[in-house]
Amino acid sequence: MERVSVQFKCFPGGRRKAVTFSFDDGRTQDRRLVETMNRYGLKGTFHLNAGKLGLDGYIGSDEVAGLFTGHEVSAHTINHPFLDLYPTDALAGEIWQDRMALERLTGYPVRGMSYPFGTYDDRVVAALPAFGIEYARTTKSHGGFELPADFLRWHPTCHHKQMVERTEDFLSRRDRFGRMSLLYVWGHSYEFDSDDNWDLVDAVGEMLAGADDVWKATNAEIVAYKQAIDRLRFSADCSIVHNPSAREVWLEADGQPVRVGPGEVKRL
Repeated sequence: MERVSVQFKCFPGGRRKAVTFSFDDGRTQDRRLVETMNRYGLKGTFHLNAGKLGLDGYIGSDEVAGLFTGHEVSAHTINHPFLDLYPTDALAGEIWQDRMALERLTGYPVRGMSYPFGTYDDRVVAALPAFGIEYARTTKSHGGFELPADFLRWHPTCHHKQMVERTEDFLSRRDRFGRMSLLYVWGHSYEFDSDDNWDLVDAVGEMLAGADDVWKATNAEIVAYKQAIDRLRFSADCSIVHNPSAREVWLEADGQPVRVGPGEVKRL
């Protein structure tokens, strides 16, 4: 029997491209940012310091669940310290307590974070799985559109100051091998006020709103989708696939996109 050629090249719907946004600190400007993102159908992840909620310039804990409906709330530690300077024993309090506080507000598990000040080291990264963290975003923009090799060192494409140019490149880009491409934008909503450049959000929103071939996703949705891909089980000749997860997965078989539903066993 001829072996089926299977490649992991598809996001949901057979799309080859995805975009995600990531904003830190939970400042009051998140309100305007979320309203604008919702208008264009964009999805983002908002990394919050539970210890700062309700302080001057920060959103209140009572608005977290409603404000970020349709988006993702993620951890950013309780007090926003330099984690690379913290004892390992102290990391548990900063991350674990932040998770628990945010989970009480949102009603769902918080499994990701971004590094305060973008600082971390190998010791910090090695400790994260014990605190239930599956991904952690850095501030080291690489300018590219590849998926991360390590989700605990998830480097973004660009800061939001460069997102118009990078979005233009992303939408016009054609990968010669058809790999999955990800545009990952990070930043802080208060910077749009301080730099007086809210027009950047509208510019990118207008470009992406009509891009039906681009999956708009949160950080956690991308991680969960990649985990579902990794859990697929194949027969020896790759002609049969079993999806044991509760999430639909798309793959390419002999050059064609194929959907494999939750729990489905499928002959390719």
